[in-house]
Amino acid sequence: MDNREALILLNMVEGLSPRKAKELLSKLDKPKDIFSLKVKELKTIFGENLGEKVFSKRNSPEFLTELKLIEKEKINILTFLDEEYPPLLAEIYDPPLLLYLKGRKGCLSKKCLAIVGSRRASFYGLSSAEKFAYSLAYLGLVVVSGLARGIDTSVHKGALSAGGETLAILGSGLLNIYPKENVSLASQIIDRGCLVSEFPLTRPPFRENFPRRNRIISGLSLGVLVVEAAQRSGALITANFALEQGREVFALPGSYNSPQSKGVHSLIKQGAKLVDSVEDILEELNIEFNFHQSLKTSLNLSEKENRVFTLIGKGARDIETLSQQSQLERSSLYQVLLSLMIKGLIKELPGKVYIKK
Repeated sequence: MDNREALILLNMVEGLSPRKAKELLSKLDKPKDIFSLKVKELKTIFGENLGEKVFSKRNSPEFLTELKLIEKEKINILTFLDEEYPPLLAEIYDPPLLLYLKGRKGCLSKKCLAIVGSRRASFYGLSSAEKFAYSLAYLGLVVVSGLARGIDTSVHKGALSAGGETLAILGSGLLNIYPKENVSLASQIIDRGCLVSEFPLTRPPFRENFPRRNRIISGLSLGVLVVEAAQRSGALITANFALEQGREVFALPGSYNSPQSKGVHSLIKQGAKLVDSVEDILEELNIEFNFHQSLKTSLNLSEKENRVFTLIGKGARDIETLSQQSQLERSSLYQVLLSLMIKGLIKELPGKVYIKK
């Protein structure tokens, strides 16, 4: 057994936090020494309860199965001892002992920006999240989110639509994708980004996992954009972690009477930067860009997109006028409008009026 396997074992011990594990490991020459120590020696180092757990775990069927699954599923393991461990994540109060990865692990070392929000999002929230993710990924940032329903799902889809890279940080094991309806999306992310978890491969999505997941989302990122969030929301937990970690917090305002905007507006009152464009984020992070030129170059519009964009280019159009003049059904027209907004070519005004950006 080697150091990597020792850290996998310690990561599986319930009640042993990453910070506590690292503190106790300092008493050993190497992590792999836990495999040769007797139970009495383990109890001396780890304490009576944890020492017994480590001893019981090291030859358990659960641990041996974990090692076999890692090899069978070709999972990458990145430990805090590795040079490739993300430096930003290493700075936080309690960085994970290790990360389970499937996909392009090089994404973790690039500039990352997190976008999070409500699971019960409005059309405004979903379309905005997808648009921001598309634009940021198109410009070369790795977009980070949590693979949850609602905003997270739109974020990953937006980044993938741009041909960019995205990180999905899970609150469960990599072999226990949650929610189940995002299994297909997870497969796409493996091809264009990376799935990330600190939990053993088959760990269910227990409620207590998600705050731990959220600290990784913010810990990997230069900043966090909150799109929609109620007063009590996991997205606000992520924003609080970001503040504690010294990251930038951005907030996209919503309707004053929407429950899903209450948490976002509270963040703005507390000092989060109000944003209404990708430029606001990149300027705050001091990232140089030529947004309009880069985003509008080499865009291949479909026939429907070109038809609608041409109409809007002649002047503001409301949804009724566009429907009549484009001769598109409402469902198809909404998809075209969303695509044009994501590509940064048009914007929506109150009353479902659309203008060229």
